[in-house]
Amino acid sequence: MMIERAAAARDAGLDSLFVGDHHLTPVPYYQNVPMLGRLLAEWGDAPAGALFLIPMWNPVLIAEQVGTLASIATGPFIVQCAIGRGPEEFAGIGANIKHRPSLFEEGLSIVRRLLAGETVSSDGRYHIEGASISPLPPEPVDIWIGGSVEPSIDRASRLGEAWLAGPELTMEQARHLARFHRERSEAHGRPPAAYPIRRDVYVGESDEEAEPTAGPVAGRYRGFDPDALIYGSIDTVAGRFRELAELGYTDVIMRSIVQAQPKTLASLTRLGEVRAAVADAWPTD
Repeated sequence: MMIERAAAARDAGLDSLFVGDHHLTPVPYYQNVPMLGRLLAEWGDAPAGALFLIPMWNPVLIAEQVGTLASIATGPFIVQCAIGRGPEEFAGIGANIKHRPSLFEEGLSIVRRLLAGETVSSDGRYHIEGASISPLPPEPVDIWIGGSVEPSIDRASRLGEAWLAGPELTMEQARHLARFHRERSEAHGRPPAAYPIRRDVYVGESDEEAEPTAGPVAGRYRGFDPDALIYGSIDTVAGRFRELAELGYTDVIMRSIVQAQPKTLASLTRLGEVRAAVADAWPTD
């Protein structure tokens, strides 16, 4: 299923490919590193990357996985990361959820240093002695830090190349937090490399087709406010993407609202037409 979707996204001319990170889920969840390794064979030289919930990982292992994936990718590699929030996941992994912020910051620092070729020792939350990794990424990787509340966005402004806005944000929340991020980035003297936002999307044959396909799902979708979801015709979805561009967002990281594979593949194909329709809002040069 995921392999077909990656190929459809490639054929539609979409701009990036990412996989997520969860653990101990009640339903099958294909783990990020082996899954992305397989999907890269379908992808091409556009940017690709993976999410890592850093407090649930040993940072040396993250750096090794990123170094390997970045070496086999033919395009730029981006690390998405976040602190995680599922109590069951933390308990099952054996990580202390109360230590998430400090685990995240220390872990990210170790990952960055290892990816830069340093030999690292640490006696903080992580006990590491004389660690170094190989292979190293062939070029520097960007770090996008996810978050949906002001403390996490300030952290992203201070530590990352970009803040990755969450898919649950309504348009009003996305507007407010983008403004807050710009203020904090200026305060920290770290202009962002991009303004990505995650969105759950379905591009239908028409508004009339999209409504009965995605509409019934929207009211109960992951507990999100329906305003955070985007579905409709090519023109309707393009209009919503333009609204995000007007707020300053530069990238929309799309996940499919619907699960039926034929509908999702058709939506990805039409998403290529959406991309063409909004090309002037997000020039590539």
